[in-house]
Amino acid sequence: MLRPVLSLALVACVATLASAQSQLQPAGRILEPPVPSLCAQRKIHEKFNGKGYYFSWKDASTANTEMDWLGVRNWCRQRCMDSVSLETSVENEYIKSHLVNDKVKYIWTSGRLCDFKSCEDRPDLKPLNINGWFWTSELKKLAPTTDRVQNDWGYSGGINKPQPDNRELIQGGAPENCLAILNQFYNDGVHWHDVACHHKKPWVCEESESLLNYVRFTNPNIGV
Repeated sequence: MLRPVLSLALVACVATLASAQSQLQPAGRILEPPVPSLCAQRKIHEKFNGKGYYFSWKDASTANTEMDWLGVRNWCRQRCMDSVSLETSVENEYIKSHLVNDKVKYIWTSGRLCDFKSCEDRPDLKPLNINGWFWTSELKKLAPTTDRVQNDWGYSGGINKPQPDNRELIQGGAPENCLAILNQFYNDGVHWHDVACHHKKPWVCEESESLLNYVRFTNPNIGV
């Protein structure tokens, strides 16, 4: 059972993560800013605990679309949302219930390993595979992966090891630096898994108050 994730709101750590996100992504891609017109037209499928959510498979325009981790974040951010972060057990179970009820086999979240250059010299993030995971949409660290009470990492995977296991890299592929929810993909329940970021999946966006406030401030004539 996931409990509220540890929110280590240390100024230095938040500054590091914010700086890391501003760096160029693979292949020169960047983290996209919001587009005011798209923010005003954003579609919300459900409200939960005061926050709006968009489920890609519930909309005809994206039902047959899957994107990689950064593509999902940018699609959401352009609409004043971001990939979902699962900071409490209540939100985690809410999102997981949609995967189960709608028979969706996996989705991306905003979770990522802090593998950027600016993370290398942070002693509080070492070892990275244990202490280096964070919710990029909220700039909040996850609890250590060894703390099974404070997270929802799966207990098994493709090589029958607890998550995160970096399976793909071990088997000669890309590092598994992004966090997805898998629905019985390895017959191990509905849990978090580390997955290589280039894989394409459906997604869930959640409204971002910081992006909404930014657009409200910079474009006061556009109702968001």
